[in-house]
Amino acid sequence: MPLYEFRCRDCGSFDRSFSMAAVPDLTECPGCAAASRRQVGGGAFVRPGSAAARLIEATRRTASEPAVVGAPKGRVSAPVTRNPLHRKLPRP
Repeated sequence: MPLYEFRCRDCGSFDRSFSMAAVPDLTECPGCAAASRRQVGGGAFVRPGSAAARLIEATRRTASEPAVVGAPKGRVSAPVTRNPLHRKLPRP
C-alpha cells in the first residue's frame, strides 16, 4: 500500500498508509487528533522483503550502528618468479 504524507498545523508532517481508492483529503493527526490535510508528493511503494526494502533497512541500521572494521588487509604483492624467460614476456 502506498504511503501518503499529511501535515498538521501544530505537530508537523506524518505518514499514513491507505489504498489508492480510499485515500482521504483529511485525516486525524496521531498527536493532537486535529484534522490534517494531505500533502502533494510522491508515494512510497516499497514491498516488504523486496531488495529496495532490504537496502533501506540496511542503510538506516548502518547510520546509527556502523560496522566494526578491524585492521586493513595487507597488500598482496604479485608472485615473484626466478625464471629468466619470464623477463621477455610483455608487461601491461
